[in-house]
Amino acid sequence: MAAIGVHLGYTCACVAVYKDGRADVVANDAGDRVTPAVVAYRETEEIVGLAAKQGRIRNASNTVLKVKQILGKSYDDPQVQKHVADSKCSVVEKNGKPRYEIDTGENIKPVSPEEVAKLIFGKMKETAQSALGSDVSDVVITVPFEFGEDQKNALRQAAETSGFNVLRLVHEPSAALLAYGVGQDSPTGKSNSLVYKLGGTSLSVTIIEVNSGMYRVVATDTNDSIGGECFTEALAQHLASEFQRSYKHDVRGNPRAMMKLMNSAEVSKCSLSTLGSANCFVDSLYDGLDFDCNVSRARFDLVCTSLFNQSMESIVKLMKQVGLTADDINKVVLCGGSSRMPKLQQMIRDLFPNTELLNSIPPDEVIPIGAAIEAGLLLGREELSLEEDVIAINCSARDILVKEVDESGADKYTVLFPCGTPLPARRHHTLHAPGDFSSVCLELYESEDRKCVTDNNKFAQIVLKDLHKQGGGVHDILTVLTMKRDGSLHVTCTDQHTGKSEMITVEIVS
Repeated sequence: MAAIGVHLGYTCACVAVYKDGRADVVANDAGDRVTPAVVAYRETEEIVGLAAKQGRIRNASNTVLKVKQILGKSYDDPQVQKHVADSKCSVVEKNGKPRYEIDTGENIKPVSPEEVAKLIFGKMKETAQSALGSDVSDVVITVPFEFGEDQKNALRQAAETSGFNVLRLVHEPSAALLAYGVGQDSPTGKSNSLVYKLGGTSLSVTIIEVNSGMYRVVATDTNDSIGGECFTEALAQHLASEFQRSYKHDVRGNPRAMMKLMNSAEVSKCSLSTLGSANCFVDSLYDGLDFDCNVSRARFDLVCTSLFNQSMESIVKLMKQVGLTADDINKVVLCGGSSRMPKLQQMIRDLFPNTELLNSIPPDEVIPIGAAIEAGLLLGREELSLEEDVIAINCSARDILVKEVDESGADKYTVLFPCGTPLPARRHHTLHAPGDFSSVCLELYESEDRKCVTDNNKFAQIVLKDLHKQGGGVHDILTVLTMKRDGSLHVTCTDQHTGKSEMITVEIVS
């Protein structure tokens, strides 16, 4: 019996089919194995995929992109507000929820994010059925680790209204490991794997402990400030500079011209993953002038140097947070279309010289293949009892941060327990304070948005008093934080120089 795995990303969607003991991604009607998660509304039809993306220059106000960013969220959510500011399609508030305003030619029709996602899921279902030649509805859908219950429910609802029977939602990092069979062929033994996912709009790094075929997330971190589109934007800016140098016209303030350059830059970026150079040609870019430019892979790598370095920082930060070294990681799995860039892969190899890098499956196909394998496993059981299969994992509901002061005297917040951290969990953190202080105060904060932390978010503090002053030196305060399954937090602070310590327990961290 056939089963389907679907991955709906922020910029693309992909479907894989499990049949006769193996999982394969299937191509859509345009012959592409990955479909842009773009929906365009016309007066009499709704278009999903490549045709919608290609027509967005002429139909920008009725074209919806990145719907996953606001799926299942309230209108006042910071992510939704960012989406509202970036979207060319008007987004308004209705009953506390975001709605797209679509011009049908006769009137303005409000469309919910779930309705948009439903059309994309419908396209995935249609693609799978065309490949199989028969109707199939059983599906496993992937979700980011940071998705809350409302977002998961919205994703499930959209899939079900498109005609799918959702067997299970699985986390994207787990699906990536399953695609390579990590831990499935070894019934015993413990190892650590790192899943590196660089998608269109975000970067997520997850460390997973594999033990007897079971996966346990040790730590995960998502960075919404970097994604494949950042690399495309950097290349488009370079092309704009080249056009200005050749024709003395600056097109950076022209949205239509920049959208054309973005389209050309994206095609070139993909080509440079396999070729040494790519040709960028834009017909009538500005004032009737055609633009033709050749970009080498070396030039692209140079233009995006800071982005590549930023992409590596997330790995180093997470490894340091959990106290692991490169030698503690047994396998690194690449997923997300943007992780196919050769420069990025080389930097990861340099960071993990003795670790196996799994990239034989195209990175943008890894997650749906893992989902399809999971669907096949579920359907292959003699008795499918999904309710009994669900294992509840307690996670921290919000980011837990510590407040420090940087060298300039400004407040700095460090995330110790990111939202979604599996519990129980323990973190070590060293707080540095000037040596001429006789007391040091550690303040703990909780927040749903780490960029908007205020004093209202403080839930605990611990003070070390009567410290020996050290002229010109610093106090090194080792802090050990242990969060239990019930959400209670135990904190111990110890002055490394004198051994003086204090401890508190906060019963429930919301």
